[in-house]
Amino acid sequence: MSEMLDDTPVSRAAAISTAEGEFGSGVVMATPAPVLYRPNVAAIILNMDNSILVAQRSGMKNAWQFPQGGVDMGETLEEALFREVEEEIGVKPELLQLLDRKTGYRYEFPKGKLKYGVYGGQEQAYYLCRFLGKDRDINLNSKCREFDRWRWMKPEKFDMNWVPKFKREVYERVLKDFFGLEK
Repeated sequence: MSEMLDDTPVSRAAAISTAEGEFGSGVVMATPAPVLYRPNVAAIILNMDNSILVAQRSGMKNAWQFPQGGVDMGETLEEALFREVEEEIGVKPELLQLLDRKTGYRYEFPKGKLKYGVYGGQEQAYYLCRFLGKDRDINLNSKCREFDRWRWMKPEKFDMNWVPKFKREVYERVLKDFFGLEK
């Protein structure tokens, strides 16, 4: 079930081409390089009541999202998923049951923003996971604390206004693909 998203290092430098036509022969024009997407995984975690876990970004009031993060070189998607969930919300891999996976969700960062000086966006694989633990197994006190609160909610109660505009289309597709919701 493991698959790697494209993580080929590519320069973000603009490609140079020679324009012909209305600019005259020999004019050098810069054309932007294609966006390079960073491989990323996200966890939609369901409790036994089929509520989803959402967490509020540290220091960002009303910025709620699913646990997610980048795939490191050499990791499978599942390895990255389990690592990110444990890093961000303290949940051990044995407390998650993988139910489903959907890939190919992409978004670009706001204009001009690059992650690690290279990536202009992220390509995500979303995993639907059953949480087998207790609420006390969720711990946000990690060394790089990404969230300051978490809660369970029914998927239909998720508010798209909590998500940055550049990610909303992905969240809308994810909620439709996994739960049949039109947001």
